[in-house]
Amino acid sequence: MIDKTQYIYGIHAVLEAIDAGKDIDKIFLSKTLNNDTAQEIIDRARALQVPVQRVPVQKIDRITRRNHQGVLAMMAAVTYYRVEQLVPQLFDDGENPFIVVLDGVTDVRNFGAVARTCECAGVSAIVIPDRESVSVNADAVKTSAGALNYLPVCREHNLVNAVKFLRDSGFKIVGTSDKNATSYTAADYTGPVAIVLGAEDKGISPEIMKLCDTRVFIPEFGHINSLNVSVAGGIMIYEVVRQRLNDNQQVN
Repeated sequence: MIDKTQYIYGIHAVLEAIDAGKDIDKIFLSKTLNNDTAQEIIDRARALQVPVQRVPVQKIDRITRRNHQGVLAMMAAVTYYRVEQLVPQLFDDGENPFIVVLDGVTDVRNFGAVARTCECAGVSAIVIPDRESVSVNADAVKTSAGALNYLPVCREHNLVNAVKFLRDSGFKIVGTSDKNATSYTAADYTGPVAIVLGAEDKGISPEIMKLCDTRVFIPEFGHINSLNVSVAGGIMIYEVVRQRLNDNQQVN
């Protein structure tokens, strides 16, 4: 059952939330709502890069039986950032930035575990796409043991462009792969770096993998050859920490 505090329903209430700049995770819009108001919601949400999903009205009914008018906004539990806004600030603050990019991770427990490790390791931010990705809701914050209250999350409409921006800004883009890869300990993480972690079922998308400067693998010697993404993330994140400490750097 969804907590009532996590959503806003009704046409005018949702439009007011958009205009007020509320942190909205996504908007559900009934497939039967096809009028000027529906288009207005779509246009205003698109301007703020808030995802709008067309859904059967029954899906909204399952969340609330109130007079939702075919519109419901799921509220984000954190304030979202954009990489082009955050990265310059990191450099201005004198940081050696370390960013984790999650490509298609949808399981809230995995996301929360990765976020918890990121916060403990001093990661600068997590980057996620606005579609086919986990929602940063109250459950995610709880699963992260509160780490998401401190760790910036950048939500990007186009993850490929976001990774290109990171690379153009001087980040080394490192992807985990079992093909044409070197051991994860052989790569150099002492400069600005973005570690890309993919979904367990699909891995990193081909478009993102093409942007990786380095592909690394984590050795596996068992029978199943399938590390949980949060475990793989922990290994990669703390290899960055190890190298930076050995390089006499102060971890962020």
